[in-house]
Amino acid sequence: MPIHEFKIEIAPVAVPAIEELLAEREEQHLMVLEDKPSVRAWITGYFESRAEAEMSWVDFAVTLNAAWCIGAPELRELADAEWKDSYKAHFKASAFGPLHWVPVWERETFAAPAGAKVLWLDPGMAFGTGNHETTRLVAERLVSFASAKGTAGRVIDAGCGSGILALSAALLGFAQVAGFDNDPEAIRVSEENATLNGLAGRVDFFVGDLVSGLAGRQAEVVLANIQADVLVHFTGELLGAVAPGGQLVLSGILERELAQVRDVFAAAAPGWLVETRVMGEWSDVALTRG
Repeated sequence: MPIHEFKIEIAPVAVPAIEELLAEREEQHLMVLEDKPSVRAWITGYFESRAEAEMSWVDFAVTLNAAWCIGAPELRELADAEWKDSYKAHFKASAFGPLHWVPVWERETFAAPAGAKVLWLDPGMAFGTGNHETTRLVAERLVSFASAKGTAGRVIDAGCGSGILALSAALLGFAQVAGFDNDPEAIRVSEENATLNGLAGRVDFFVGDLVSGLAGRQAEVVLANIQADVLVHFTGELLGAVAPGGQLVLSGILERELAQVRDVFAAAAPGWLVETRVMGEWSDVALTRG
């Protein structure tokens, strides 16, 4: 089946603002791609029909400053093989300590280091590949927690998307892992990724939001890679899900939003250790309960 590729070049200075708009809309098809060496950037996406691509762009374009766009949008039909090669070009293997995220098409050629924990991923047309700074920030916190405190604790991945973080926790050895998302399609993709890695049944994936998904649950590690305004709105629910001695890791936070998110959560959790980091335009907040 042919796939329709949408692409328009954008001014690199507009990337943070456009990424924020995409996050606010929980956009699943359009994304920003940057080529750092050439200092160029694009909004791109892949769709099952030309009409779907055009509708998605028209709907999103009204939110943009016209000065951010360079030239006219390009829309072309890709054969199946060409489409696969196109999106594969944007997904690279990455590693954090023993944890490796590797494209499934590299399964025959990837040489895993001794002791590596390899999660094979085929992101398809929607959801993240794990290459984004927000996901990497959370993954590094997860690996550090496992290294420092072991993997006997429980893990909750709030807003699990494609299940990358929840499955990474299971791969690292956490025995009790749950992941939820308010989008049933995200849960379907998460379960497919679990099967792909021989982890079917290891993670309790279910449909839920930050109220129903956390109700009656606590864990030693709570992960929430969502977006700043949503995190702040559900401060109480997120903090309440952290077991004594546990850690809450928040991401999806632009650097300029970091102070606000940190201050809101620190005020609501007196006595908790609060740490932050910045990676590119993005940041995280990690709160450890005493």
